[in-house]
Amino acid sequence: MVDTGESRGVSEQQPQNPALARLRAAIRDQWDDLSPAERNVARYLTNCSPEQVLFASAQDLGASIGVSNATVVRTLQRLGLGGLSALKRDIAADFSTDVAPEVRLRQRISQVGQDLDGIRARVYDEAIERLEHGRANLDADAFRLATELLADASEVLAYGVGASELAGRHLALKLNRMGRRARFVGTTGFGLADELLTLRRADVVVMFVPGRFLRDMEVLLDRARVVGARIVVVTDELVERLADTADAVLYAPHTPTGITAESLAAIVLSDALLLAVASLDETRSVEHSHQLTALRAQLLEPKEGRPRR
Repeated sequence: MVDTGESRGVSEQQPQNPALARLRAAIRDQWDDLSPAERNVARYLTNCSPEQVLFASAQDLGASIGVSNATVVRTLQRLGLGGLSALKRDIAADFSTDVAPEVRLRQRISQVGQDLDGIRARVYDEAIERLEHGRANLDADAFRLATELLADASEVLAYGVGASELAGRHLALKLNRMGRRARFVGTTGFGLADELLTLRRADVVVMFVPGRFLRDMEVLLDRARVVGARIVVVTDELVERLADTADAVLYAPHTPTGITAESLAAIVLSDALLLAVASLDETRSVEHSHQLTALRAQLLEPKEGRPRR
């Protein structure tokens, strides 16, 4: 039996973050199967704080350990953790709950420092990691079903509050430009009741809800079920919780650090849905794009003889 602990270069002190505790357990269970380079990665990660992992790219970690960034990613995948983005997501779930927003902001600034080239690289690295993680974990069947539902909808109600408002507005705006009826709803409280009155059976609700499930969202889902409207949910943490409630649940990972925009992955996913819907009726999409261009031209260049106001 292989011993654990210091002989493996792993501190006996248990990390308080549950995700790092799971990482540590996975390393102990699979230590004998790791290559020398992978063991170096494992040793380094078990001695990292949550902040160090959250704000580091695979390239940063590889440079610190003396291995390639591919080795870092491969090690985490071998340990069953899905890669660096997945590990960051698990760490952030507990870290964001326990640490006040102003403290997280101070830590983000402290981690990136004042190296402008480094700041630029960190932002792009996290954006790429998030999008790659989202693409790898997006259910193809759910995406196909969501596309079909949007294409057949009488009207799409795109719902999002807070940071998710950007993704909801983006989807509704682009659908309207393609000649499909859509409206954005970001109302909360009693005002939401007025928005739900006009929801009909032939409509589709698209909810952007990364993690926190509000009472308003529950009411919206209940109303959709009552009238028979179909439901598409774009989320990060609630995939399993809403799997039996929505017709299609699409995964869009939110930022583990706050460095990149919360709605980044959801907006890119919306763009994929929009292009997929447009491809099902190219003539309709092109015609409405032409009409939009013509209307813009009229607004920019008033007809000769028409008085300016």
